[in-house]
Amino acid sequence: MRVWVAAMGASMAIAAKRLWVGKPVVANLKHIPHYFLQPVRLFQTYRQADLWPDLVASLTIAVVLLPQAIAFALIAELPPQVGLYTAIVGGIIAALWGSSNQIHTGPANAISLLVLSSLALMVTPGTPEFIVAAGMLAVMAGIFQLTMGVARLGMLVNFVSHSVIVGFSSGAAILIVVNQVRRLLGLEFSSHTLIETLYGVFATILHTHWPTAALGFGTIGIIILIRKINPKLPAALISMVLASIIVYLFALNRNGVDVIGQLPSNLPPFANLPILDINFIARLSTGALAIGAIGLVQTTAISRAISARTGQRTDSNQEFIGQGLANIASGFFSGYACSGSFAISAIHLKSGAKTQISTIFAGLLVLIVMFTIAPLAAFLPRTALAGVLIVTAYGMIDRAEIRRIWHSTRGDAIIMLTTFMGTLFLSLEFAVLAGILLSFAHYIMKTSVPRVYSVLPDENFEHFVQQQPGQDPCPQLGIIKISGDLYFGAVSHVEEAIFEHLENHPDQRFLLLRMHGVNQCDFSGIHMLESIRKSCQERGGDLFFMKVQNPAINLMKTTGFYEQLGSSHFVKEEEAISYLFYKKIDPAICIYECPVRAFVECQNLPKQLGVLNQTLPLGNGTQPVPEISPEKLWQNLRSGSPTYQVIDVREPREFKQGHIPEAQLVPLPDIFTNDLNLTVPKADEIVLVCRGGRRSTRAAQMLWNKGVRNASILRGGMVAWESAGLLEAVDL
Repeated sequence: MRVWVAAMGASMAIAAKRLWVGKPVVANLKHIPHYFLQPVRLFQTYRQADLWPDLVASLTIAVVLLPQAIAFALIAELPPQVGLYTAIVGGIIAALWGSSNQIHTGPANAISLLVLSSLALMVTPGTPEFIVAAGMLAVMAGIFQLTMGVARLGMLVNFVSHSVIVGFSSGAAILIVVNQVRRLLGLEFSSHTLIETLYGVFATILHTHWPTAALGFGTIGIIILIRKINPKLPAALISMVLASIIVYLFALNRNGVDVIGQLPSNLPPFANLPILDINFIARLSTGALAIGAIGLVQTTAISRAISARTGQRTDSNQEFIGQGLANIASGFFSGYACSGSFAISAIHLKSGAKTQISTIFAGLLVLIVMFTIAPLAAFLPRTALAGVLIVTAYGMIDRAEIRRIWHSTRGDAIIMLTTFMGTLFLSLEFAVLAGILLSFAHYIMKTSVPRVYSVLPDENFEHFVQQQPGQDPCPQLGIIKISGDLYFGAVSHVEEAIFEHLENHPDQRFLLLRMHGVNQCDFSGIHMLESIRKSCQERGGDLFFMKVQNPAINLMKTTGFYEQLGSSHFVKEEEAISYLFYKKIDPAICIYECPVRAFVECQNLPKQLGVLNQTLPLGNGTQPVPEISPEKLWQNLRSGSPTYQVIDVREPREFKQGHIPEAQLVPLPDIFTNDLNLTVPKADEIVLVCRGGRRSTRAAQMLWNKGVRNASILRGGMVAWESAGLLEAVDL
């Protein structure tokens, strides 16, 4: 439990940091009045044309809500009126402060079971203390939900897997069915766990009260029959009314059939809750956290499902505030915990309701009906309510969704199964929190191991695709794609993957990272990138980026990493390979040593493999090579003093296409393999030239190692010479 709380706290801290860092405190508080003024906006934007559809829909909702509120209260071992108070107060408050037009909030079967599980071992069910504890639990859960909404942490619910809801709902359905069997059959025994309940049923099955059982099974049969005849009819309400009539006509309440008794006909009374009892609050805290969390997850799931059909954009933070206020108000007005209801929300949508005003109308109708039918409830048998709950619980088990999750990913299946088994055999609040903890753990595991893999151009050189086994990459340039965020939990995996790539390709001095899959980056990610760049530089190369997303590029700029690299290290995707091919990687290795034609730029390269009898050393010697600008060389060549000899170390084909007048062609292999007296003429100054300056630098360092001290290179090579507009000679 402490681990879960710590994980939730860490996640909340991270989210809060994203929301609050760099913003003035006053600016961060401006959204709070906006959330609490939601009722004003609701009535200001309400259209008169929606009044009649909302009013008509509220009648349907009230008819279904009335029996359901009573039945769900009995799941929590609470008096029926507590469920009605919750339906009235919770529904109206959530409608006023929520954001969805269609979500209906009220008593829910899973939440009711959670309330019973959280309180059963602390307070005796059915006692006044139990009712007070249920109200206090609702207030605490509401405060938790309200805090989440005000802090704008609605995004945290996105990290809770849908499998938690499916697993918990399925387990809760089985518990409801098993727990209601004793009421259905009129059995008397006490139990707290599934095993105890099953044992109690089998031990007392011979003491079944047959009139009670007949009413219960009859209620189930009537519901099933009505749904087959006309699913739009309120089957639960009709079956309960018929059961009540039978009890009244045959006086079954005097012959052992348990009834709920007369309901109070008054407004929801204000409850005197022990809000200052710290010890009591501490004992309720785990259950309140579980109820608050599962309520938010369930409400969010309903909101998403309905929004997909209606197209309405809802605000999860506003919904959190609505749920929080609904639970707080429900607790203070003699109700218990509530949440969004799948069943009632679906009816709300199908009945043609336009806005949440219909929920307010439905709550008022339930209040009116409660005043009028209070005496008649004295004949409502508990076995009929048990039958309604058993049918409802059966509908909670979404078998199609269970199959889909089971055949999807292993992580989702494990989360669902763990939550399901925990719901059956552990305390419900622990099962819920364990499922949520597994969701966070699953998310962390997935995001902490983002995909890192080498890519190459496809066969048409149009797109980058994952490098296939047996496919040879460029020996000088590695292209790696990162698909996932670079945050503190993931950088170790990414760094290990990149260093493993570099270890497997020791000649790759240059690295190009494709980062369009990196949506977020933190300071740990920057440190990792600095480490990668340092390793590339130690090899005599460098690190380059393409398709970096704005959040990552902004952090690079604020931390100074962007300035360290320079803008030239961030290249456009369509220009990246050309830039690195012509500006960075060594063409001498491409021509004389590399058999691979990985890029489109390699296709017309004059390969001369086997010309050299040695491997070319890297052109990153420690001895600096003197340089001369194109303009200075042109002036000196024209003046003739001192004497200059220009040696072009490119290939003959390149030389013929354009070279400096009077330059002598000495291809790079000749400088490495031939006698210097034959290849290097005598002159005061020797200027080595290639296309961009890299081969000439290699040649100059080789000459320096062989004792030639008057060699320099043309800065920028022939590219710079052409850019300066200087004269070229062309061999025809």
